[in-house]
Amino acid sequence: MAGDGPGAVTQHVAATGTTVNGRRLELVTGDITHQSVDAIGNAANSALRGGGGVDGAIHRAAGPGLLDELVSRYPSGTPTGTAADTNAHGLSARWILHAVGPIWRGGSHGEAEHLAGAYRSCLELCDQLGARSLALPAISMGIYGYPPAEGARTAIRTVGEHLRADTSLEVVRFVLFSEETHAHFAAALVEELEGGPDAGGASSSA
Repeated sequence: MAGDGPGAVTQHVAATGTTVNGRRLELVTGDITHQSVDAIGNAANSALRGGGGVDGAIHRAAGPGLLDELVSRYPSGTPTGTAADTNAHGLSARWILHAVGPIWRGGSHGEAEHLAGAYRSCLELCDQLGARSLALPAISMGIYGYPPAEGARTAIRTVGEHLRADTSLEVVRFVLFSEETHAHFAAALVEELEGGPDAGGASSSA
């Protein structure tokens, strides 16, 4: 029957997530502030003083204590391509990881490396903190203008690499703000699942 072959199975799996080295990599569309996980990633600016989009939503949900902690612990912010941790304050998580992605400037200014670094810093902070579950947004893909297809590929590849290594994480969930963004991440996950050696260790179990 048309649409029931292996390719269709992969497309379906990629729409919801997959298993990597016994750990879950998930894709959902929704509000990241409502996630019940150990750590929530925030798409922050380098000053770590709040902003629009995901950043603003997290600050509003967490309450004023979040900004107070950021000012106290990180008076100089954190550089592009890194992340800083705080308590989660009014959120149901334990920690917020404030990741600073790059502003897109055409792709020749280290944007890919900085974007991967922002995700990688969140993942490494989870290991340091002992977090077992992490919700991540689509970093840099809002007002920072990162091309969505390229950004999704970098995100999926970076998380997949981390889950194939030794980590405390059992679940990483991308919480995406639109169906269009979700589609880009699902397509990137298809590439990861079908990409040969670079996708080693990923299984297509729903």
